[in-house]
Amino acid sequence: MNTPLKATSAPAAEAVRRFVESRVLPLAVQMDQEQEIPRVLFTEMAAEGLTGLAIPVKYGGTAVDYATLGAIHEELGRGLASVQNACTVFGMVCKPLSRFGSEAQKDKWLPAIAAGEVIPAIAITEPGVGSDISKLETEAVQEDGQIILNGSKKYITLGQIADLFLVFARLNGRGVAVLVERGTPGLRINPLRGLMGLRANMLAELTFENCSVPVENLVGKIGFGFTHVVNYALDEGRYTTACGSVGLAQACLEHSFHYTGERFQFGEPLRKHQLVQKMLSEMITETKAARELCAAAGRLREQGDPAAITETLVAKYHASKTAVHAADHALQLHGASGCMNGNPVERFYRDAKIMEIIEGTSQMHELQIARTFRL
Repeated sequence: MNTPLKATSAPAAEAVRRFVESRVLPLAVQMDQEQEIPRVLFTEMAAEGLTGLAIPVKYGGTAVDYATLGAIHEELGRGLASVQNACTVFGMVCKPLSRFGSEAQKDKWLPAIAAGEVIPAIAITEPGVGSDISKLETEAVQEDGQIILNGSKKYITLGQIADLFLVFARLNGRGVAVLVERGTPGLRINPLRGLMGLRANMLAELTFENCSVPVENLVGKIGFGFTHVVNYALDEGRYTTACGSVGLAQACLEHSFHYTGERFQFGEPLRKHQLVQKMLSEMITETKAARELCAAAGRLREQGDPAAITETLVAKYHASKTAVHAADHALQLHGASGCMNGNPVERFYRDAKIMEIIEGTSQMHELQIARTFRL
């Protein structure tokens, strides 16, 4: 049974910061270089309530409010972006499963996920399809009480170790979401390594060849896959990715602030030089602004305000770009030492760029923000 987090952001963030500093940061270089998160860390995260953030208390989750959720993901992003993104994936599966899943599905899977016994993954992206979800090519056929899947998915976070996949496919031209367990006949999992950033995400390519699951594994109604379930998942993922990006930017700022105070050039600390102060000022201001945008989106989400969708897009767009800018400044300030493998700043630089791509690219966000914004 995981320990419930307090539904206030400050105590929860402090508890997560302690966990990050004691269990994540000491392993950050190892996880990045070995390109994996140890399974035991998920068990430890479950004990902290981190695997049940999007799961109702009824099913063993912690079900925190959005302010708390944002503060937690900021702390995780400050530690290691791959761990933060893994928690994002948990939310992207559990949030729509809690909303659209059957009682049998929720009873079976949510307590196990919250306890860290089951690791979930969400399977949307395909080799030839990314942002345009309506063009997904994985096909589903309903036959004799079964859903039969054929197709492939690529760049699936946690795919190498996931026990349960939330898979999106087309059934008679209509979107469906289907739960597929690891080990199901017809499912092949091929590990993918060598990603520039978020290296510990344990990506995989999934291939479905007449992969058959019971029709009871459908999440939501036929036709809800692309209109309800996937959008619900992506919206959740954008919010937590935005908050994680703030944490990554904060880490860049903290490392840069300390380094420029200790590194001397021309007889004084780097931080005394005006152009260095300019870079630090930009990092401080942009990070604080991104944090406020996330907080504003979180408040609207908590209130159920329809404007939350656009404000979440704005937060993710700005926060991910802020992480990239902060990482760029941090690397510039650290010079050659920041470029060395194993230096946190080198990892920040690689990870930050991925934050601009996952859960919707910056360019897709620009289109969506302009289309949905209302004065």
